[in-house]
Amino acid sequence: MIANLALLVLAAAAPAAPLRILTLDEALAMARAQQPQVRQAAAATQAALARVDESFAPLLPQVSGNADYTRETANYASRPGSLPNQISSGSNRSSWNTVNYFNLGLNANQLLYDFGQTRSKWRSSQASAASQKDTERGTMDLVLFSVRSAYFQARAAKGLVKVASETLANQQKHMEQAEGFVEAGTQPEISLAQAKTDLANARVQLINAENGYATAKAQLNQAVGVESPTDYDIADETLPLVDGEDGSTETLLDEAVKARPELAALANQVRAQELTVRALQGSYWPNLGLSTGLSDAGEYASSLTWNWSAGLVLTVPIFQGGLTRAQVREAQANLAVIQAQADGERQQVALEVEQARLAVRADKEALAASVEALANAHVLLQLAEGRYETGVGSIIELGDAQVALTSAGQQKVQAEYNLSQARAQLLKAVGRD
Repeated sequence: MIANLALLVLAAAAPAAPLRILTLDEALAMARAQQPQVRQAAAATQAALARVDESFAPLLPQVSGNADYTRETANYASRPGSLPNQISSGSNRSSWNTVNYFNLGLNANQLLYDFGQTRSKWRSSQASAASQKDTERGTMDLVLFSVRSAYFQARAAKGLVKVASETLANQQKHMEQAEGFVEAGTQPEISLAQAKTDLANARVQLINAENGYATAKAQLNQAVGVESPTDYDIADETLPLVDGEDGSTETLLDEAVKARPELAALANQVRAQELTVRALQGSYWPNLGLSTGLSDAGEYASSLTWNWSAGLVLTVPIFQGGLTRAQVREAQANLAVIQAQADGERQQVALEVEQARLAVRADKEALAASVEALANAHVLLQLAEGRYETGVGSIIELGDAQVALTSAGQQKVQAEYNLSQARAQLLKAVGRD
């Protein structure tokens, strides 16, 4: 019993195993492999490629076979214009006697020419599939941006935990000092009460910061696309300098226009819709096809009679109630819609590039200022602590200096997050993954 108790005590006293560290590259790799939106976009691309094969199928021979068996009566039924029934000697008798009838057939059809209607549909589906591939790339870029945003949000939450922990440690030290001064009679009782209040507030801030860190990691899990505990730690890393972030908007915009998958997807959609218009315009004209068939039929399976046929089929649309004209007008209007969307998307890309570039520039300056403010706040706290220890300063002055240091620390964490977020936005704006 004593030995077991000793083991329990040692186990409780043993330091907890360090949490595994999750890096940004690891988070991005997991998102590329298993994020549901990425898998959904990849499946949509496969469906679009299948539709390409579907649209190509009418250009190939269409072959079908059939086999029928019936048991039926063989009563003669005269029709207007038919020859008299000489077999029944002029009579028109009927009975319930039945006979077998077998009919085996093989048919083939081949489209020869339809003024490019079917081929235009096939090429349109190819352009649509290319557009879907670009959309898949756009989905990947959006997912990676979400992961970067969530990662650096968690990194900022971790930084706030560190700031809150340092504040709590300082407030604990200040309370111990206040207790000693009050006991010695060099400080009034209100100093101890104020120190205890500051310590309690610091504990609350730490609890809130730790909860915010756990919540941020849960949000990161969702962005990555995993269902797992948050028993890991975020690496202390920030997004490094983005190549060209200090360059001109024109240079970055040129890169974005060439790389952004949204623009490429819309360009392919325009191409697909143009081919759709061409395919519908082909409906005004005739189409020519070849058909052939082979049949084997008779009453007895052992003695069937075969026949073969072949023919050319010319189908000429004469009047369809204005259907083709209306379909062409609709397709042309849809083409104008997509072209307008492409113009609007290019303007949106230009705005995103400019906003991201300006945000990076401003956040770099803000980070430098926050670093200077934090250094000054450390000096201010040291001076306040020195004055309090010598009895010159008050607990209120000391508390104000601690609040200023905590605020400066939080401001630096926020500035680091803002810069990383702006750089992540810039990567997305110019089309880099």
